[in-house]
Amino acid sequence: MKKISLVIGFILFGALIWYLFIKPYDYLVTFKAKTFPGTINQTIKIWGNTLDGFESLEQEDLAHLNQKILFNDSVHVYNWKIDPINDSLSNVKVYIKDKDHSLRNKITIPFSDTDFEKRSRKTLLDFNNKLNEHLEKFKVTIVGEAELTPKYCAFVALKTSQFGKASGMMQNYSFLSTMMLKNEIPLDGTPFIEITNWDMAKDSINYNFCFPIKKMDSLPKILNIKYKEIKGTKALKAIYNGNYITSDRAWYALLDYANQNNISVINQPVEIFYNNPNMGGDELNWKAEIYMPLKD
Repeated sequence: MKKISLVIGFILFGALIWYLFIKPYDYLVTFKAKTFPGTINQTIKIWGNTLDGFESLEQEDLAHLNQKILFNDSVHVYNWKIDPINDSLSNVKVYIKDKDHSLRNKITIPFSDTDFEKRSRKTLLDFNNKLNEHLEKFKVTIVGEAELTPKYCAFVALKTSQFGKASGMMQNYSFLSTMMLKNEIPLDGTPFIEITNWDMAKDSINYNFCFPIKKMDSLPKILNIKYKEIKGTKALKAIYNGNYITSDRAWYALLDYANQNNISVINQPVEIFYNNPNMGGDELNWKAEIYMPLKD
């Protein structure tokens, strides 16, 4: 009996040491979000940059982010883990630690609802509200496998953040349309973009903003404008409705769909736009077709 008591005591002592000095977080918040991990990932980044105490954010991968937020005299570390449940639901866990008062939190949390816990819940409730507001502003519908038809185009090559993609398009829309009209180059469809490089870790992209045109024997040389043919290919297709600033949400939806269905894709989406953002209107009526090319 004495040996059993010693073993139990040793186990309890070990558990206490782990809890107070080894456990990597002070508090855990778990919630479900009605969307896929890519949207949550991007919303965390945009929301974090709006916080007065935002210090830094590092991304291990799409589903794991490390965020530091300054509250008064304390730096709180938020470790985010995002797990997809299905194509429209994710489980989110946020492991929170106060770098300067971790031991105090671990001692007091079991016995009272501390200010640290209240602040953590309030902060994540604010995030969840922002996420839900964002989800109401766009819609992604997966179509499945489709054919991306070939197109000849005039284009400008751009490099920007994912968030800055639409701004780059708007800055060059008038330029391209004016040059096509001035040089009497007939259009052959609606504008589109071709992603040539996507750095998911840095949220940066290289892309061609394209105006489809009729292929001609001779095309004028125009500064900053090039010509090329976009080859036809098999791809996964989605329909995006919403502001084109966040049309990359459909990229993540297609990647999730490909992963769930064991489909190999190339992370170089093509977006075809059917509305001119400069004309305004209800953004949920804006339409874009999003294609993620399949690997051979």
